[in-house]
Amino acid sequence: MTTPLDEKLEPIYQEVLRRNPGELEFHQAVREVLECLGPVMVKHPEFVSKKIIERICEPERQIIFRVPWQDDRGEVQINRGFRVEFNSALGPYKGGLRFHPSVYLGIIKFLGFEQIFKNSLTGLPIGGGKGGSDFDPKGKSDGEIMRFCQSFMTELYRHLGEYTDVPAGDIGVGGRELGFMFGQYKRITNRYESGVLTGKGLNWGGSLVRTEATGYGATFFVAEMLRARKDSLEGKTCVVSGSGNVAIYTIEKIHELGGKVVACSDSNGYIYAEDGIRLELVQQIKEVERSRISVYAEREKKARYVAGGNLWDIPCQVAMPSATQNELNGRDARKLVQNGCIAVGEGANMPTTPDGVRVFLDAKIAYGPGKAANAGGVATSALEMQQNASRDSWSFEHTEKRLHQIMRNIHDLCYETAEEYGTPGNYVNGANIAGFIKVASAMVAMGLI
Repeated sequence: MTTPLDEKLEPIYQEVLRRNPGELEFHQAVREVLECLGPVMVKHPEFVSKKIIERICEPERQIIFRVPWQDDRGEVQINRGFRVEFNSALGPYKGGLRFHPSVYLGIIKFLGFEQIFKNSLTGLPIGGGKGGSDFDPKGKSDGEIMRFCQSFMTELYRHLGEYTDVPAGDIGVGGRELGFMFGQYKRITNRYESGVLTGKGLNWGGSLVRTEATGYGATFFVAEMLRARKDSLEGKTCVVSGSGNVAIYTIEKIHELGGKVVACSDSNGYIYAEDGIRLELVQQIKEVERSRISVYAEREKKARYVAGGNLWDIPCQVAMPSATQNELNGRDARKLVQNGCIAVGEGANMPTTPDGVRVFLDAKIAYGPGKAANAGGVATSALEMQQNASRDSWSFEHTEKRLHQIMRNIHDLCYETAEEYGTPGNYVNGANIAGFIKVASAMVAMGLI
């Protein structure tokens, strides 16, 4: 059962469905925002008359291109590349590049749409965009990845620039891939334009804390939600899905703040360690060896590996979905609430299905949606842009302090906006409304463009 839309918004949503057929993730992301905006349309009738929502739902530019490359056997391979430049009302387009077989236009549009509001919430001057390819870097040699990245950037470079569009990494795009892409951009343009990509290596323009930022930021956000309820992470049993960057640094920061993470996962299954996950072993397996999480249980006898199991069945007080979209459904949410979960912080983009979100909101637990809770990644990307623009490099401590303050500001903005619009404690409403109003106001100011 879906939440009914305001009568002014239902025709807009139907038009989105008609004009973007088959893009289910995009439909879901749009609907989630529209469900929150009824009261905003009453308070700001100019957003209706100037068709702001219709304009926000239509990307400013959608770029789709062929990416031909040669594998190590000399065989020609063909992939498809995307960059959706969704909205530049607040600044240059900003959002990651994802390399994964699941990538198609609907995924990129959902991510880019989310990015508009997430970037708005940071308070930093960045617009919303997303890109990527259906290329799968898993199992590929460094040479194959380099040739693909060079081919990809040979087309994409003409759409980028520090004042135009500034991509970062995402799933399948880490330091290695960003290095190859930056090198090709530099070669083609004959410019050392540090600010054109974020997530760069530390010795060529990257920022400290960038790798850790999404995980740290999501944990800071949960800590703020609990603080607002006169509670903390101290002594809490936590479960984190995934075992990539976001999950690893979520685990690290939870442990630092006094919580205990007992489980994490990958696409094959999960590990459970009642005494707490050993972070350094997870890092060795995932970051150094690039192996599956099952290896953890082979080396740590107190841990149990469950192939294909459901991580959300494990009793916990704090759940951190940090893997991918729609990984936590209504049944999972009900199980978490039954087992005593009091807080959920989304480290991934839209990891909870609409049914799951309703369960969390009805139970009145502290639920931090992705566009607020995982904004730490893009916030630190924007801090990297600041350092590049000023030809400066900040310490880890200074950058983490900036990140912590940004996440606190995002929490407070969402909390206060939810109260202002009559739904105290509802961070979904708070995040969507606050993110939207800032972008919408800028669009009104700039006229019909």
